[in-house]
Amino acid sequence: MTEHPWMNQLNEQGYRLTGARRAVVETMAESTHALTPIEVYDKARESYPALGLVTVYRTLEALEEQGLIQRVHRPEGCQAFITAPAGHQHLLLCKQCGQAISFEGDDLESLINSIARRTGYQVTEHWLQLFGLCPSCK
Repeated sequence: MTEHPWMNQLNEQGYRLTGARRAVVETMAESTHALTPIEVYDKARESYPALGLVTVYRTLEALEEQGLIQRVHRPEGCQAFITAPAGHQHLLLCKQCGQAISFEGDDLESLINSIARRTGYQVTEHWLQLFGLCPSCK
């Protein structure tokens, strides 16, 4: 069985390669939907029934620290996670089913510059999430 590259990266950072951690990694890597920790727990237990919720939270934290997943804020207020896109991209999330896609491009430079001038802030980064209904849900 070939190791998932995320497992190798976690191992290089000193994390043990356990079956429980592998179940969480594979669940996140294969998902096209933003998943809450409880959803990750439920899905990963299908392949590793002895999985504990603490392991889910710790593995999600480690994956986020490594830049492999990113936190998603959903309209209903709960946090979820999705595979982090390569480079600077934004998210479009379905409010009904949770499917998430990344997209590139934004014309925010003039808005960001205007806000910086008005507030005196030096804007160093931004994060854009759009919400709507995917083609299957509309």
